[in-house]
Amino acid sequence: MRLQKKGFDWPFYRRLLMVALPIIVQNGITNVVQLLDNVMVGQVGTVQMSGVAIVNQLIFVFSLCVFGATSGAGIFTAQFHGSGNPEGVRDTFRFKLLVAALLTAAGVTIFLVGAEPLIGLYLEGDPGSEAAAQTLSCGREYLFMSLVGLPPFALSNAYSSTLRETGQTDVPMKAGITAVFVNLVLNYVLIFGNFGAPAMGVVGAALATVISRYVELAIMVVWTHTHERECPFIRGAYRSFRIPGALAKQIIVKGMPLLANEFFWSTGVAFLSQCYSTRGLVVVAALNIANTINQVSNVVFLSLGNAVGILMGQMLGAGVPEQQIRRDNRRMIGVSVGVCFVIGGVMIALSGLFPRMYNTTDEVRAMAAALICISSAMMPAFSYNNAMYFTLRSGGQTFITFLFDSGFSWAVSVPLAFVLSRFTEMPILWLYACCSAVDALKIGLGAYFLKKGTWIRRLAD
Repeated sequence: MRLQKKGFDWPFYRRLLMVALPIIVQNGITNVVQLLDNVMVGQVGTVQMSGVAIVNQLIFVFSLCVFGATSGAGIFTAQFHGSGNPEGVRDTFRFKLLVAALLTAAGVTIFLVGAEPLIGLYLEGDPGSEAAAQTLSCGREYLFMSLVGLPPFALSNAYSSTLRETGQTDVPMKAGITAVFVNLVLNYVLIFGNFGAPAMGVVGAALATVISRYVELAIMVVWTHTHERECPFIRGAYRSFRIPGALAKQIIVKGMPLLANEFFWSTGVAFLSQCYSTRGLVVVAALNIANTINQVSNVVFLSLGNAVGILMGQMLGAGVPEQQIRRDNRRMIGVSVGVCFVIGGVMIALSGLFPRMYNTTDEVRAMAAALICISSAMMPAFSYNNAMYFTLRSGGQTFITFLFDSGFSWAVSVPLAFVLSRFTEMPILWLYACCSAVDALKIGLGAYFLKKGTWIRRLAD
């Protein structure tokens, strides 16, 4: 009672927490285990760690493309669910399955054909060196084994995104938690050759990840198909893959900018990493450590952004008044940004401790700690931009999100990194700080788009 008098809207924050918490837990555990996975590979050696880091940067592009493609259909999934239309949800689920299969085929082909040239892009800082040759060899071995895990990853994304958008957030969470622990145990066994298994090094790390992908997919498939009452969209989902032409056209029109956005944004991130790598393999190793730690700390605002998109989509589909949608959206973004001020401060205070977990040089550890501090200082800005992205996406403003996200990256961030890395001798820390700080410019653009309100649109009828 006292909380309500003070203006604390517990039902609203409880709803946000109920959607965001399972995503935070799943992503948090996933990233913590990935951190331990990364540390285990780092115990083998700096060269092996760098090879795995480069390949994961390439696979990151594929992962984001799958996410972007399924997100286009997900806009409609959330609104169909909000309006009580399981048939519409079923059609969007079929679309996700089809696009996941197509992207997997394309991804496997590209990685098989272009493995060495793609990995070699990140070795320009130490051309012809023995360390570069060893890094390339380790990267190739890790990549070829990882390709076996791309199909289950893409299919899992179709299932997990649909379940989350229809309110079943705990199932992907449990599947993800199980998978990461399977990955962790198998890493311990296969990387180092424990319990009588052969010591497979980076190949063992890749194999452990592949097996965990299939475990995650199996859990979600079995649960979904044995709980038709909770998941009415799955009834007859595989009887045909026919999708109403009008809906398919809508999804493509709204979704293609999302796919394009994730592709160009992820390739932009990969290009930035390539620019940083021109300063040497020491930078590659330090960035790997910093990025792995940052992924753990970024879980909260990334998950809250996802929750914002889901809740906004459901509210728009249910026809909630515009005034309430605006108010709730402001409060969700405020929660995300406020939390990130706290998390960013904690990360800066602890930045020197994390790199000590790795078996690498003092130079790499010191550089990694400094990179962590830079990213942590920018976390509130990253949080706002992420929540704004999901807000605009929930109302179908995918072209605006494309311009705001990947458009900004390739128009501002990438050219800046290219010029500074190729035409100046700027030290890596200043280079990284400059390229990170420009993201703050998007805050003003985001505030403008939010205030304009063109994203407040009902798409599912």
